[in-house]
Amino acid sequence: MLAVFNKSVAKSPEALQSPQSGSASALKDGFLARQFASVHPSSVTVNLGSSGVIAYSLDKQNPLLPRLFAVVDDIFCLFQGHIENVALLKQQYGLNKTANEVIIVIEAFRTLRDRGPYPADQVVRDIQGKFAFVLFDSASKAAFVAADPDGNVPFFWGTDSEGHLVLADDSEVVKKGCGNSFAPFPKGCFFTSSGGLRSYEHPHNELKAVPRVDSSGEMCGANFKVDAETKKESSGIPRVGSAANWSTNY
Repeated sequence: MLAVFNKSVAKSPEALQSPQSGSASALKDGFLARQFASVHPSSVTVNLGSSGVIAYSLDKQNPLLPRLFAVVDDIFCLFQGHIENVALLKQQYGLNKTANEVIIVIEAFRTLRDRGPYPADQVVRDIQGKFAFVLFDSASKAAFVAADPDGNVPFFWGTDSEGHLVLADDSEVVKKGCGNSFAPFPKGCFFTSSGGLRSYEHPHNELKAVPRVDSSGEMCGANFKVDAETKKESSGIPRVGSAANWSTNY
């Protein structure tokens, strides 16, 4: 799976940017989507207009960590993996028996956006299993990204030459757009357009960037670690209806 978000939608953390990164413009003329399609000829690409692009392929799948894609009410979601507590989450979100993992993630986001106030970290923490997902809400131009606590699904992120955010399960595809300015997506973390990167396992702690060095000794993005010394101010998500949209407040 692949997602490239314009920096106006999802700003890449500055720590991902490496000197002499050799990055390209991932969105210009559909560059990275075309690279993805050349590796996955049967892939499907969804143009998000000025917000970016997402693409996915069902070939070369790990049967234990399948890829899923869905669109509900202009919310696009790519999901890879397996949720263990599906039945519990279906009940929690009032979903029917046919709902699968990607539908559960979309409904969890809608609950955050429309019916809070729930802490976003709690909503992601409720999802038990092996997973990584990328969600885009075209109504609010908001991205929501997360990975499980153990990093069971290969998942990478980086920044291209224009500061756009690139996410994919294939490190080689990320390298094409980001050069050395990429890293594995942090385990047990989630990223939102307006809230940036946070740990849902340790929601009250800040994250600190640790420069990443590859096997040849070159700077290669950064890993983000929970800073046990630094506490974060707690913040809930405002209820939509009285105030404004979650995505612009969180």
